[in-house]
Amino acid sequence: LNKEEEEVKLASDPKAPLVGLAFKLEEGRFGQLTYLRIYQGKIAKGNSLVNTSTGKKLKVPRLVRMHSEEMEEVNEASAGEIVALFGVECKSGDTFTDGTVNLAMTSMKVPEPVMSLAVAPKARSESAGFSKALSRFQREDPTFKVRLDEESGQTIISGMGELHLDIYIERMKREYKVEVDVGEPRVNYRECITQKASFDYLHKKQSGGSGQYG
Repeated sequence: LNKEEEEVKLASDPKAPLVGLAFKLEEGRFGQLTYLRIYQGKIAKGNSLVNTSTGKKLKVPRLVRMHSEEMEEVNEASAGEIVALFGVECKSGDTFTDGTVNLAMTSMKVPEPVMSLAVAPKARSESAGFSKALSRFQREDPTFKVRLDEESGQTIISGMGELHLDIYIERMKREYKVEVDVGEPRVNYRECITQKASFDYLHKKQSGGSGQYG
């Protein structure tokens, strides 16, 4: 990143500086679970990491190796391994290093959304869960977009198709117990001048009374 994104070859060497990629996020019983693929170097419990996408530093509080749904506590892991970290705030596709190098893995090409829906919680009491769900889904999936339409005030979700968005709406109901109203985004129509028009008007100077302004 210091050399205008010049390409760098990584070595699968545990003695080299750490470079790892957060490729999957999952909401677990103990908070966000971040799956990290280690491309170079090694990581150990208690180590300091730097998220090169945000510049934020953090410590590794807990390190586990996943076997299906079973978790195995580990103290360290080396290049070529996949581990999971707890309590790490990041998004899918972020690169982590030990701070001695400023590298980032090649970013994924994210296609533009092809479909949008307007969503809102049915009950005002469910607003917190609604916001939490949308925030989490955006971190998990770079193709899932959320924005607030400033003119209509609607929350708009966008994705790669009807099925893609339906899955997230269903997950809100199942995982966050949030019932959602779904509809098409509202379009604000505006009037504008589309063609020339001729007119002839004589403005008379007002000398008393209401005149032209009455």
